[in-house]
Amino acid sequence: MPDSITIKQSLAHPVIDADGHWLEYWPVVGEFMRQVGGEAASRAISISGQHARHALKINPKQRRKKNIPQEAFWGVPTLNTVDRATAMMPTLLYDRLDEIGIDFAIMYPTGGLGIPRISDDEARLAGSKAFNTYCAEVFSPFCDRMTPAAVVPMHHPDEAIEVLEHAVLDLGLKAVYMNSLIERQIEAPQSPVANGGYWFDVLGLDSAYDYDRVWEKCRELKVSPTFHRGSRGRALRISPSNFTYNHIGHFAAAGEATCKALFLGGVTRRFPDLNFAFLEGGVGFACLLYADLIGHWQIRSKEGLAMTDPAHLDLPLLRELAEKYGGAEMVAALADGQGINMENGPDTTGHLEDLDDYSRCEIRQVDDIRRLFVDRFYFGCEADDPANAWAFSEAHNPMGAKLKALYGSDIGHFDVPDMLGVLPEAYELVEDELITHDDFADFVFGNAVRLWGETNPDFFAGTSVESDAAALLG
Repeated sequence: MPDSITIKQSLAHPVIDADGHWLEYWPVVGEFMRQVGGEAASRAISISGQHARHALKINPKQRRKKNIPQEAFWGVPTLNTVDRATAMMPTLLYDRLDEIGIDFAIMYPTGGLGIPRISDDEARLAGSKAFNTYCAEVFSPFCDRMTPAAVVPMHHPDEAIEVLEHAVLDLGLKAVYMNSLIERQIEAPQSPVANGGYWFDVLGLDSAYDYDRVWEKCRELKVSPTFHRGSRGRALRISPSNFTYNHIGHFAAAGEATCKALFLGGVTRRFPDLNFAFLEGGVGFACLLYADLIGHWQIRSKEGLAMTDPAHLDLPLLRELAEKYGGAEMVAALADGQGINMENGPDTTGHLEDLDDYSRCEIRQVDDIRRLFVDRFYFGCEADDPANAWAFSEAHNPMGAKLKALYGSDIGHFDVPDMLGVLPEAYELVEDELITHDDFADFVFGNAVRLWGETNPDFFAGTSVESDAAALLG
């Protein structure tokens, strides 16, 4: 297998890491946040890691009793001390970028991902602003090759807009991570399947608030919303003893939930010039979702529903056929009006005003789905995921579509044993002839440029990839 440097030398384009991670050293980060954001920001740090710390202090039986999942007890590199230090120290990472095979990187936090998720309103707001201030300061000397993603809480549109303006206008940040799967309290849960007294707001379809104001602000500030929320420890991923059970598929599940909500909620219809990304969940779920959205449109759109509209059932013909083929019991039951619902009204449709599930995104033809889904959504993929090839398979995706997969190194985390091995793992798709060289160029460069550069033409200005990005964007 060729190393990162050899692969880079063979490429006619740069490599952009769309999802790199750094490891916060909290004694330093926490003190900075305290000085900037006061007691509320310090409280945010404590609350953010509270759940995991508690889970690891109790045994599996106790976790089962309390419905608490097993958390990752060893989640960062230790065998390779240089890699560990690289993830902790942006200066060292900057010096090693060429060795790792990265020209430019969008850097996401690790522990900081949890700050926008905490329930304490004051701590969440103060913590987000203070953390973003630290990110802007620590990464500023390296802006030609790295840029940090600001954390943006999404519990309320006003909060999101305030943090967005602070991050972009005051701090000069240009990439953002938005929380999704917002936990909302159920006021009076009646269902036996009520999930712990809360429901998940996925920001688009059926949201508690109108988030269009947030998307409009993103358009105004020229930032592409990216989501890095997972669903580990939620729903069907609550093993009290097995972290792997909880971890597999959880980013994909969270990404799918928000992706579906934005699409079916008509967000990409109303904001056709705004790009969205769902990170670390891979692209396999997106390929399935894209195909499923087409398949369901064919049977659950206004026209498709004609196949199941009770008003279309020819009851006399059904009775006639029953007399010939159904037996005496069926004939008698049909004669009494049993078992066949011929009503078509509010009580049988859930009091919906519009029965077309696709009305919000105004799908009139199948190509609308391709345009509003494939053109607007990007999907972060880890380098060693074999499903990455699916995104580029015109033969397997409806209408010959190529979904927009993004190369993400995920350096700094337990699933990257060696930073130097990430790019070679991604390049194996080319070596195995699963994708073409052009596909690889889109994977590690072109799609990242389009995600951020279409929204903000100046995103890569002053960076090491400025000229290549400008040439691609035209």
